[in-house]
Amino acid sequence: MIAIFYWIAILMTAVDQITKLIVRLNMQVGDTNLFREGILRFTYYQNSGAARSSFQGYGRWFGVLAVVFIVLVLYYRKKQPSNRRWLDVGLAFLVAGAAGNGVERLLFGKVTDFLQFGSGQGIMNIADLSINAGLLVIIVQQILVSMRARKKPSY
Repeated sequence: MIAIFYWIAILMTAVDQITKLIVRLNMQVGDTNLFREGILRFTYYQNSGAARSSFQGYGRWFGVLAVVFIVLVLYYRKKQPSNRRWLDVGLAFLVAGAAGNGVERLLFGKVTDFLQFGSGQGIMNIADLSINAGLLVIIVQQILVSMRARKKPSY
């Protein structure tokens, strides 16, 4: 199970960094390219804050928090039993998201956002999607663990 954690974390971090580089090389901040009307637009935005552009100007601090988060996850994984596959998958996506955005925050003080879904209420990147996927996997895994625990007869 150790391998799947690192494979997911490395692959998703790489995909995030490559897509951000492509956007930075081919678009100007503020540019929008329609991919599919009502579904997806590529809009280049630089976010120096946190989710939904909150706390603007604190990008480097969030980069430090990302490093701390990654270290805590690695420590937690080391202390836990290795038979928790879905928890490992969820944590890998969270680490990839933290690493992908953390790298940019530490280097540039801001992250490259470019994915605008639906009505365009927010602009995201692959690291953000990784964080969402990781949270979803962990929540579902915890619900299933809880349901299994309730079904076990107690003697």
